[in-house]
Amino acid sequence: MENQIDTQMQRRKGRRLVLFPLPFQGHINPMLLLATILHSKGFSITIIHTNFNSLNPSHYPNFTFHSIPEGLLESEASSSDLVALIKLLNIKCTDPFRDCMDKLLSDASEEPISCLISDSLFYFTQAVAENLKLPRVVLRTGGLSSFVVFAAFPLLRERGYLPIHDSQLEELVAELPPLKVKDLPVISSVDSDSYYEIVAGMVNGSKASSGIIWNSFEELEQSELNTLRQEFPIPIFPIGPFHKYHLTSSSSSLLAQDQSSISWLDKQAPKSVIYASFGSLAALSEAQFLEIAWGLANSNQPFLWVVRPGLVRGSEWLEPLPSGFLETLNGRAHIIKWAPQLEVLAHPAVGAFWTHNGWNSTLESICEGVPMICMPFFADQKVNAKYVSQIWKVGLQLENGLDRLEIERYIKRLMVEKEGEELRDRISKLKEKAKFCLEQGGSSLQNLDSLVSHISKLDSFIFQSQ
Repeated sequence: MENQIDTQMQRRKGRRLVLFPLPFQGHINPMLLLATILHSKGFSITIIHTNFNSLNPSHYPNFTFHSIPEGLLESEASSSDLVALIKLLNIKCTDPFRDCMDKLLSDASEEPISCLISDSLFYFTQAVAENLKLPRVVLRTGGLSSFVVFAAFPLLRERGYLPIHDSQLEELVAELPPLKVKDLPVISSVDSDSYYEIVAGMVNGSKASSGIIWNSFEELEQSELNTLRQEFPIPIFPIGPFHKYHLTSSSSSLLAQDQSSISWLDKQAPKSVIYASFGSLAALSEAQFLEIAWGLANSNQPFLWVVRPGLVRGSEWLEPLPSGFLETLNGRAHIIKWAPQLEVLAHPAVGAFWTHNGWNSTLESICEGVPMICMPFFADQKVNAKYVSQIWKVGLQLENGLDRLEIERYIKRLMVEKEGEELRDRISKLKEKAKFCLEQGGSSLQNLDSLVSHISKLDSFIFQSQ
């Protein structure tokens, strides 16, 4: 037994990785899952995280945590302008991150660091890593399909597709079929120059790195993978879906998950429930919220609806609902603040997922074979929704705004009509492909082996006392 432990200690020697997640829910989850996957491969893990949306180290006893003071003001941290916040984080984290890395690298008592793995949107870390002569590997938490579009932004600007003009919304983007101008991954109502700067930072920083890791799998995005392998002169590792490695991993949710959703689902008929959840960042007007509420109610299907505090602008939680709304549904609805989404999607009662099409949600739905109603809000969600509805054909996209009659019609198409059966058949085939890629000889496991070997060959930083 003692020898076994010794061997394990030697195996970990010289294989330390420093991971730095962007401090938003949809970015923290995949980074910590990746940490767990790499730890299972014999690497020791150090996580650097911001005080903003701070992590709880006690959930991850096998990792070492270091927090950095990014110095966001309260008004900045609570801003709804995501672009301004990401840009600010890239500026304000630079010095504290460099100081933290300096300390880690100069600690002679620690094993050498093989590389830094940072979120693609923390593009400032590329220059810091180069300065410290430390290899940086990028984690891109979105899909390959949206990244192909982000990488084409200079071309799209040159050809006049960007910035978007309302008169062009229905135009096809000839260079990126089947996308229309309205599907381009932009965020409206923000400073477009800052947004382009962030996209350029993400793409160029990734291109200059020592490799990119993706929470996706080859069989899902093969042609996009081929495109990126031609355009990017660095190794690319699609090793997802991360959450299906089934390694024991704590929840990294920033919000408390309401487990009552599972006991409520247990009482529902198989494949009868619409699960509606629009992610951790989206915001709705009161009018939109009410159209969704009445569309769900009038569909006559049972529904589990996640209404995150702050989802409705100007409201704390459910105040905009008419009084007696829930009572009239006689138990057919269950509304909660946050759900254990992986358990919900895997539940046999769930028949459809009405989603904002963040990449994590899209991938999780595919992995459980649950067809989608797509309602993207911004950025890569728009590309993901188009792929779900028109390339993979495993969902329907609400394209004409939010109208209760239209919502009711879409729910019926998916839950009751033949079209829904066809979508269900197609997504169950994709579910099988997602399963196979993590079985012996599967593409993601092979790519993970390549990643481990690639990291092991990178020049480790070994402290030498002057």
